[in-house]
Amino acid sequence: MSIASAITYKIPKRRHPAVQFMLHQPLGAGGLVFIVVMALVAVFAPLVTPYDPLAVDYGGMLAAPSWQHWMGTDSFGRDVFSRIIYGARTALAVGFLASFLGSTIGAIIGVMSAYFGGKIDMLIQGVMDILLSFPIIVLALVVVAMLGQKIVFGVDVNLIIAIGIPMVPRVSRVVRASALAIRELPYIDAARAAGFSNTRIIFRHMVPNVVAPYLIMLTAYVAQAILSEASLSFLGLGVTEPTASWGLMLSGSAADFYQQAPWMIVFPGLAISLAVFAFNLFGDSLRDWLDPKIKI
Repeated sequence: MSIASAITYKIPKRRHPAVQFMLHQPLGAGGLVFIVVMALVAVFAPLVTPYDPLAVDYGGMLAAPSWQHWMGTDSFGRDVFSRIIYGARTALAVGFLASFLGSTIGAIIGVMSAYFGGKIDMLIQGVMDILLSFPIIVLALVVVAMLGQKIVFGVDVNLIIAIGIPMVPRVSRVVRASALAIRELPYIDAARAAGFSNTRIIFRHMVPNVVAPYLIMLTAYVAQAILSEASLSFLGLGVTEPTASWGLMLSGSAADFYQQAPWMIVFPGLAISLAVFAFNLFGDSLRDWLDPKIKI
């Protein structure tokens, strides 16, 4: 390269990480767009919904989809579209809080198990193995049946705990695998030699380095939490009437009138499917994006 060309040569601008993610992971970007739109619609539900989701109209029961009621009405004359919008609030609130609770506790347990090793690691992993032997929905059923219902600021805290607990051992296993490799790095030995406490080493030097698997599991389990909430509500162990919930909309009178009013089942089921699909797409794409072996 000549001197003149070297002077005029410009270093190419590096694209913003968000732009790179959209270019290399278009499906994940599409899922993220859907999640953002769903969150905005849920937050501004009073401005979006044409009707009160709790308003009963016995004169308009089981009305078919029309310009007045885009998704029809249920057996109480309530607008299905409005209830689906408000149901997104329930799904996202329970989904995010349960996933955050389970993933955070699981990540901390996984890092501590990897750091201390030995008998402590064996004891912790033994407890995790016991929890792993139960399917997520079965363990959630047991916990919610034991705790009952406790509403705080309009959210069932015990339902969040019941859905979050089954995620703990699964997140713990994934984070522990990453933490085992980090534990052997020289800077961890240097921190020990400098006399730093175990708490400082764990939370200041190890936890920040397992953020990638933590974020991946956190995102992926939001979809699982939404599905678990819908399942528990469908079984009558989750959200109760008259609160709008996608799972609750599929139970009760919907099962009795599914032939006469199929929209009572189709639209809530479609909302659950799209939400879970969007979070799975984004979670898988985020995993590929943060994995150095796959990242382009």
